[in-house]
Amino acid sequence: MKKTTIQCIGFIMDGNRRWAKAQGLPTLVGHKQGGEVFLSSLEWVREAGIPHAVYYAFSTENWKRSEAEVSYLMELFQEYLADIAEKMNREESQLRVRVIGKREDFSPEIQSQIAALERHNDMVTTPITTIWIALSYGGRAELVAAFNKAVMRGELVTEEAVSSLLWTAGMPDPDIIVRTGGEQRLSNFLPWQSVYSELLFLPTYWPALTKDDFIGILNEYESRERRTGA
Repeated sequence: MKKTTIQCIGFIMDGNRRWAKAQGLPTLVGHKQGGEVFLSSLEWVREAGIPHAVYYAFSTENWKRSEAEVSYLMELFQEYLADIAEKMNREESQLRVRVIGKREDFSPEIQSQIAALERHNDMVTTPITTIWIALSYGGRAELVAAFNKAVMRGELVTEEAVSSLLWTAGMPDPDIIVRTGGEQRLSNFLPWQSVYSELLFLPTYWPALTKDDFIGILNEYESRERRTGA
């Protein structure tokens, strides 16, 4: 795969339920297929040599969905966290993983999996890509938490101080944020970090995203002239 100048790419993985409905399948099948595309995309990102990728996997608002759907999503998270751990254990994977969001909202089992993944990061000596997974994430909640940290520490609230206190501290601001599923909004995703991000809204539902679509995203980014306010 052709390399790209993208240093950080963001994904709003939207359309699982609508994809399932269009296929005449249960909603849960859409989430399952969406998870498979997520795992595939980790390889696409790594092959493209992108240093950072951030995925909006579960928002703070998603807890309001039906108990059955949320329960199934929790099972999927456990399954895919285990799959990611397996990928990280392969010497050639060169992946690191960070989870951002209110992890205390999750079961002790999921919290334990997250902690184990992040402990493994120190063993990856030559990482190609760091994967950031936003779970129980809300951009406003992230900002409030950062501001409260600054106040408690007695720090002057500057842009630099806020950036260093965000859950994403250490992650560059996304060069491009891609939302699948046709909706054209960010839905509380990275409001601080996205101010100069290129935005790309695709009609394709996330479970239908292919490697060719991903290559198209890279080509679209390279064709744009970024001004960042200049």
